[in-house]
Amino acid sequence: MNVVVKRIYDEPAQNDGTRVLVDRVWPRGVSKEEAELDDWNKEVAPSTELRKWYGHDPEKFEEFSKRYRKELESGDGKEGLQKLRDAVKGKRLTLLTASKAVDISQATVLQKILSD
Repeated sequence: MNVVVKRIYDEPAQNDGTRVLVDRVWPRGVSKEEAELDDWNKEVAPSTELRKWYGHDPEKFEEFSKRYRKELESGDGKEGLQKLRDAVKGKRLTLLTASKAVDISQATVLQKILSD
């Protein structure tokens, strides 16, 4: 699978393939037209409680990844993850997030899961 992570604020590219926003909250300052999304998969986003606990603290990323993966094992998270797996089948998938630190975001965790 070809899965990449980008910020929603980056310019859409022709080779992005299927573009999916994986944040629970719509990013500030971006219209739906500008985003050029194929889907907004809120179900796969971390819970509000986990997101607030994490706060994009680099020292918490490893523990965040474990807790987030656990959330994805059931309920809405599991359904949302399956939706992403179905979306990528033989295509390029671009996971979009508003996070400034993309390398320690939920999108990066999802990229690793989908690439395994």
